[in-house]
Amino acid sequence: MNEALTLAGLVTTPLELISFLLAITTVALNIRQKHWAWLFSIASSATYAVVFFDAKLYGDMGLQFVFIAASIWGWYQWLHGAGEQPLVVTRLKRAAWGWAIAGWAIGFILLSSFLDRYTDTDVPHADGFLTAGSLVGQLLLGRKKVENWIVWIVVDVLYVGLYVYKGLNLTAFLYALFVVLAYTGLRAWSNIARRDA
Repeated sequence: MNEALTLAGLVTTPLELISFLLAITTVALNIRQKHWAWLFSIASSATYAVVFFDAKLYGDMGLQFVFIAASIWGWYQWLHGAGEQPLVVTRLKRAAWGWAIAGWAIGFILLSSFLDRYTDTDVPHADGFLTAGSLVGQLLLGRKKVENWIVWIVVDVLYVGLYVYKGLNLTAFLYALFVVLAYTGLRAWSNIARRDA
């Protein structure tokens, strides 16, 4: 049922293709600040969990379940996160940048150690680093911080290489598109924050 197929020269599976389309829709809606993005995020995360399990990317698989929970939280935040008013786009304060970087570093150490000791993945450190970064990006996105797009640019560039290595070529292409979309999101949200400042 989920057998390999070739699409525009890329080997993929129907489930990876569905996940790809849901993820593109999610980011496009996020850039436009449409709260329905979170519903597409939940669906994309659920399907990608299966894709990543098959590829033995257990950190990424587990991250999808965290993304589902974070998407429910993010959806609520976007609708009610500012005292029953929808959130507005803002920038991180300098201290919050420090906390974000520290959280990423701590997450990387914990996740990569766990993946190295308790799973059969061949990329525990890359998987742990990118999983931790994705968590930081998701939390910043949920709070409508401009800097979430910077985190996603860094993470997505590195994910392209990881997914090529793991043979998930359509997903690697998706993450290359994510880099472009994240840059678009950064510009759009930077202009919104500057206008509202």
